[in-house]
Amino acid sequence: MSFDEPDLETVTLATMMAALSDPVRVAIVRELSVRGEASCGACDVGVSKATRSHHFKVLREAGLTRTRAEGTHRYVMLRRDEVDARFPGLLGAVLSAAEAETLSAVPS
Repeated sequence: MSFDEPDLETVTLATMMAALSDPVRVAIVRELSVRGEASCGACDVGVSKATRSHHFKVLREAGLTRTRAEGTHRYVMLRRDEVDARFPGLLGAVLSAAEAETLSAVPS
């Protein structure tokens, strides 16, 4: 099975930022940055399966993730090195900001 994954040279900053503008997608990116490759079902981000699939599709079509099929399972990984080469510092800044936001939401 082939998945629609763009060449990152064709992806604009606006496309990348639009994909990262949703908190669920940022949570998925955070999860993948920690786990490496993970099955779609392993990322529990508090939404329905259909909604989760939509978010994975947006991330894939924006060039942030790579998906591979193994039987009936889909495995997703962050295209960290490629994204860092195209947009230096972007993912680091997003992940740092998301971490800081999470920590500030935890009651002391």
